[in-house]
Amino acid sequence: MSESGPFFYAWCDQADRADAFVAALPALHGDPPYGVRLTTRGSCDYTRHKNLALEEVRTLVRAHLRDDMAEASFSPAIRLRSGQWTYPGVESRAEAWAMHMSCIPMQVSVYDQWEFFPPRIEFVLGAGPRSASVEATAIAIDTQGDVEQLLLGLCAPDAGLVTTGACSYCWPWGAPLECNATYHADAVSVARDLALSWVHLHDGYHPGAVAGLSLEELAARVEAAPEDARVGIADSLDRVEKHFHEDHEASKSFPTRAPLPTLARKGPRPIRSGDEELTREQVLRALATPPAVLLDALETAAFPDDEWRAAEPLAREAIEAKKQGAPTLEIMVTSKHRRFIEHHAPYHVRRLPSGGVLLATHPYRTLWPLWADALNLLGIRP
Repeated sequence: MSESGPFFYAWCDQADRADAFVAALPALHGDPPYGVRLTTRGSCDYTRHKNLALEEVRTLVRAHLRDDMAEASFSPAIRLRSGQWTYPGVESRAEAWAMHMSCIPMQVSVYDQWEFFPPRIEFVLGAGPRSASVEATAIAIDTQGDVEQLLLGLCAPDAGLVTTGACSYCWPWGAPLECNATYHADAVSVARDLALSWVHLHDGYHPGAVAGLSLEELAARVEAAPEDARVGIADSLDRVEKHFHEDHEASKSFPTRAPLPTLARKGPRPIRSGDEELTREQVLRALATPPAVLLDALETAAFPDDEWRAAEPLAREAIEAKKQGAPTLEIMVTSKHRRFIEHHAPYHVRRLPSGGVLLATHPYRTLWPLWADALNLLGIRP
């Protein structure tokens, strides 16, 4: 398992990448001063600038990213909603550099997993016996809030520059249906999760290589597939990681390596035992569904299960008591906590004031169960 993660991805037009980077600074870091590191691929040299005002950063980054092999980055100290601190790297890349980074133009990388998934936590001492489900629920509430904070900080909805984004336990950017969170600047485009996943899984393209296409252009690519074509969707993080490992191993050998940097692999991803299948016709039906109907189905599908609803009130009481200074006990985060989160962490469908939408769950889960239930409610998928 990687020691880094989760990872946050964002796509915007190359002409907007400097301004999108600048918009993310106050959203992630807060007030000035800011620091920025400017690098060029193929060169060992870099320049570091400190104690800058926002407009000074804008001037520097706009000039630097005119070079197609350039990258701008900063490493803020971010106080997460949970109270935990994280020290990620935030990068914005010009097009040629992005091509060498799995077509990812903007990214936040959490370098230390313990910042999001600590092995020990402080939990409020209760009057009764300990409950792993309540503890796991409190952990998931905090982590999901942190995920949404960073993804929205990177995408900066009020700036209106980032078209789409995602969060995943894995690197690089994969199928949105196998991520744990996605962002769309326009809620009308929420079906892009399905279309981008199809083009990634069936045609082999990195999501960042095709994220700039309109929904109509993505739909045309789905329609171009043979009738009854299908892709396999990993329904758990373990299965997602296995597919990522297969793609990585294939990239090491010339006969199996993808022929272009825009491709994650040669052709469709193999459907493995345990994958759930999604057909071309199901994707096309979903793309033809009115966006408002699709969003309503997603909101209905996001209703939490009984186990979560039983534990959530007690977990929120514990979180609030801890904030008020109640005595705590250090507890180990165990496989029992993780299993509860994997099976019961809820889905959030947030319609944003900017007109966008955020779909999110804990990084130990994927968005596929949410989408599968929504498609079932609409009669698109049995």
